[in-house]
Amino acid sequence: MFVVESPSAAPAVDQPPVRRRSREKIRTATRFAVPYLYLLPALVLLVVWTYHPLVQAVELSTYSWNLLPTSPMRPVGTANYERLVELPAFRDSLARTVLLIAGLLPFTVLLPLALAMTARRVGVRARTVYQALVFLPFLVAPVAAAAVWRWLLHPGGGAIDRMLGSGHNWVYDAATAHPVIIVITGWQLLGFATLVVSAGLAGIDPDYTEAAQVDGASPRQIRRWITMPLLSPTLLFLVLTTVLLTPTLTFPLIDSMTQGGPAQATTNVYYLLWDYAFHSFDAGLGAAAGVLLFTGFAAVAGSLVWLSERLAYHDD
Repeated sequence: MFVVESPSAAPAVDQPPVRRRSREKIRTATRFAVPYLYLLPALVLLVVWTYHPLVQAVELSTYSWNLLPTSPMRPVGTANYERLVELPAFRDSLARTVLLIAGLLPFTVLLPLALAMTARRVGVRARTVYQALVFLPFLVAPVAAAAVWRWLLHPGGGAIDRMLGSGHNWVYDAATAHPVIIVITGWQLLGFATLVVSAGLAGIDPDYTEAAQVDGASPRQIRRWITMPLLSPTLLFLVLTTVLLTPTLTFPLIDSMTQGGPAQATTNVYYLLWDYAFHSFDAGLGAAAGVLLFTGFAAVAGSLVWLSERLAYHDD
């Protein structure tokens, strides 16, 4: 007995190409999605711990609230920003922040460059010990560093004060308190910046130097026309780090040594917004200061990143 299959039961001629195209689409979609699946945990943490609090800070800056759970949050619109801009303390803290960054640039750019250049002239083992000694202050906790430096600078009894023989109250004098904070912060950051510059120097191809030496260039000319241009992205990274991080890093020192004084001589914008929120209990004003600070530093960071990319493209 013969069974005759109906035409509808016969396999379609175009099914294999369709299946191949479907499998190709699935593979393409998988290749496209896999990198994002690896990035997903980091993106989730970034949203939860960075962008969500940032949105909440912007929202809080439009309210008047004293941080008490039983106190209602009263919407005030842009009144916190208007009040903040009119406060002399806020403008003074911005000026001190600019002075802080300018005072730290020699410790994070110029001195590390000189130390890293000097380290290239010593042997490998001696260079390792040299870099370890320079990096050591960066490992000291800021609060511990503040306690030690207060003892060293104590008038009449501190080791540094006895060596200078001044009897001056370095920490509690409005004329010297801010320079003291700058010097201590620079002392801690010097080792980190030196290692960054050393890594940048190690990444420069030695063929450039050898070719310049063959052409008769002097060591000074090599540093000026070869090393420095190739090192410029690293130096811009250190400038960016100084602008964005050092006001934050000075907070433990200021809170441990001066509490923003004397006469607000060491109150930078980071310490001021913390003071508004947790000393004056004006959460809206503190959030408004934080939002303005974030916006200003984001603009500066964007400009420095753009300049760094331009220099890196020019070097290539």
